[in-house]
Amino acid sequence: MAALKRIVNLSKTLKTMTTTSRLCCPQTSRKTYFTYVNEPSMPILDKEPCWLKTADEAIEKAELDSDQLVFVQGAAATPTELLRAMTEYGARCDVRNVRLFHMHLEGEASFAKPENAKHFRSISFFIGGNVRPAVQTGHADCIPIFLHEIPRVFNEGYIKPDIALIHVTPPDHHGYCSLGTSVDCVRSAVSNSTRIVALVNKYMPRTFGDAIIHISHLDFAVEHHKPLPVHPVKPPSKEEQQIGKYIAENLVVDGATLQMGIGSIPDAVLSLLTSHQNLGIHSEMFSDGVVELVKKGCITNNRKTMHKGRIVGSFCVGSEKLYDFMNNNPFIEMLVVDYVNDPKIIAKQPNMTAINSCIEVDITGQICSDSIGTRMYSGFGGQLDFIMGAALSEDRQGKPIIALQSVTSKGESKIQPVLKSGAGVVTNRAVARYVVTEYGIASLFGKSLQQRSYELIQIAHPDHREALEKAAFARLKVMPAP
Repeated sequence: MAALKRIVNLSKTLKTMTTTSRLCCPQTSRKTYFTYVNEPSMPILDKEPCWLKTADEAIEKAELDSDQLVFVQGAAATPTELLRAMTEYGARCDVRNVRLFHMHLEGEASFAKPENAKHFRSISFFIGGNVRPAVQTGHADCIPIFLHEIPRVFNEGYIKPDIALIHVTPPDHHGYCSLGTSVDCVRSAVSNSTRIVALVNKYMPRTFGDAIIHISHLDFAVEHHKPLPVHPVKPPSKEEQQIGKYIAENLVVDGATLQMGIGSIPDAVLSLLTSHQNLGIHSEMFSDGVVELVKKGCITNNRKTMHKGRIVGSFCVGSEKLYDFMNNNPFIEMLVVDYVNDPKIIAKQPNMTAINSCIEVDITGQICSDSIGTRMYSGFGGQLDFIMGAALSEDRQGKPIIALQSVTSKGESKIQPVLKSGAGVVTNRAVARYVVTEYGIASLFGKSLQQRSYELIQIAHPDHREALEKAAFARLKVMPAP
């Protein structure tokens, strides 16, 4: 009873505590004997964050030092102001060899520039465009890993962050902040970090599910109110629109549960689903196209057997319209990525339809999605999580789909006799089911190498088909045939 009263008092006096901590910040906020609670939604009694005026003060108070490990929240929730302050502090104080662990980050990423290489080393779970040059020149690195296994590296002690940099909503009257647009692996990281530094932003949408973190878990907090980074919706090209049409008309059924990433092809598919009914969303991420389908009554989640009536996601990047849609919306559950992307959970979704893209595919169905030859480009992400989950669907109605334009911007075929030398296989040919280009759908399940090569050459660009047939004969010693 006494403990319950203390929790109630904590909520009632939150505003007073915050004011006090702003006026008198302790020299350090290292966790002590009473911070035994590592579950972020459970309040820590008699603890509140040290509120600071600037991100620069927060980084200094957090005692950033050489050889430390720092976790950074990503996607639309990237705490860019904290990263700026960290980068400047590192250069000014000559901090060396700080390793930053993160998923895709938005913003400038000045910590990854060559002049900061001695101070910081970016290590990505999924490479974004802002750190890609550093990875390709050896100034940064990446970790090949399934998206659903990233939380394990923190929970099982493979990576023990000294500092976690996160981005949250202001606390509600119970003292709860929200991780907003990016839950993914953040809960596991903050639960296992020595110190947590938070950017508190009124523009961050308040989301539910696993997004909730009590303010008492924050060690240092800075108010910094600025709109989130946006990815405006771009109209799909003629080829992307045709790919979307093939998928929408032939592979998506009423009542399907959808997973798709961000980009013109997923948006094209979504724009063509306005006549479908009772669609559901179970996806590590979703984009603006989902908003319109909800408004039109096409996405209801009513056929789902798990989280019925709810969109399930783990992180998002999109436009302000998407962020407004997410804010305080109980129709959306943002859950941890080790649950959302667990192939066993995915396999339970009815008519699971997973739509992903790739860099290139060979004539046997091997799919490269993370590198261009030996040059790392992105990462495993959630592709194989969902491809496997859909392929092993319990209702046997799952559809794992790889969608891509037939040629690159330079006119090179994306369907190749063999993958480029050094290219990594993300989705192997045993689980490849459907490959879609603007020229049609290749159905690969149960097909021999001879049949697969025929199917894939039929959806290649016409300018490359003859050369592919000759190369297929040279590789397989038999002409492609149905």
